[in-house]
Amino acid sequence: ALEKKEVKSKLGEKVGLPCCHEIPSSESLHNYRVYWQKNTTEVVLAYAEGKEISKHERYKNRTDMNSRNFTLWISPVEILDNGTYQCVVQHLKSSQNSFVVCGETVNLFVTADFSKPNVTAEISANSCESTEMVVRCSSYGGFPKPKISGTLNNMSMTWNVSWVSESSLSPYNVTGELHLNVTKDVIFTCSVEYSGFAKSTSLLLKKTDYCTVPTVPPSYNVITASSIIIIIFLLAITLAARYLPRHVCSHCCKPQDSMEEGVKECTKTPLGSKMTSETSSL
Repeated sequence: ALEKKEVKSKLGEKVGLPCCHEIPSSESLHNYRVYWQKNTTEVVLAYAEGKEISKHERYKNRTDMNSRNFTLWISPVEILDNGTYQCVVQHLKSSQNSFVVCGETVNLFVTADFSKPNVTAEISANSCESTEMVVRCSSYGGFPKPKISGTLNNMSMTWNVSWVSESSLSPYNVTGELHLNVTKDVIFTCSVEYSGFAKSTSLLLKKTDYCTVPTVPPSYNVITASSIIIIIFLLAITLAARYLPRHVCSHCCKPQDSMEEGVKECTKTPLGSKMTSETSSL
């Protein structure tokens, strides 16, 4: 029976793919044939009677096999190593007589770390109630194909995501775009998730305090009323300027027959002053 196992490794590391059999202490590698193959068609390496009989060109100088438990070691791991491997072990009773001891399938998942997400926010519109923003989150150089998620006040967001990669087994660059309506200062978090790993970046999104209240021009009725008040005020000042001098003169001077008599009448010594003179002479 084939047992399926999963092994994860990061790009450039050393990884061991387990086989399904371990040689007893009473036997040696000479009693076995071991085949490591990828995707059932590509022979990675093969041993027979204690000797290496085959190794794929792409795995030269990067692979080795444990002579007791047949673990396949790969170092450094490449993205192209991602895939399904199978270990088949045969026991040799004689050169013509052999039987399959076991076969095991191992899935190798290779990951390459994405860069820390870069989050930017651009204001697209502003009002007294809210600030509309376009938020972008980008990361690059990772594998496998990631997904982007974000939280705003513990609520998940729906992203417009685009990926760039040369092939399905090449590093990815990813960019997500989101349109938000911010009514108060909030912390926004963007996460790039890939093969069980994740990298996140948070950004404080601020509602802009800028608020413009439109100026309302005065109505026609207000303009008319203001004009009337101003005209009445000016008329009142004009009438007062003409009336007050006549009113004062009517109390200080009496009209005379001639200009000379009028002057004498207005310059008469007051009664109080005359009495004071007579008193002083006595």
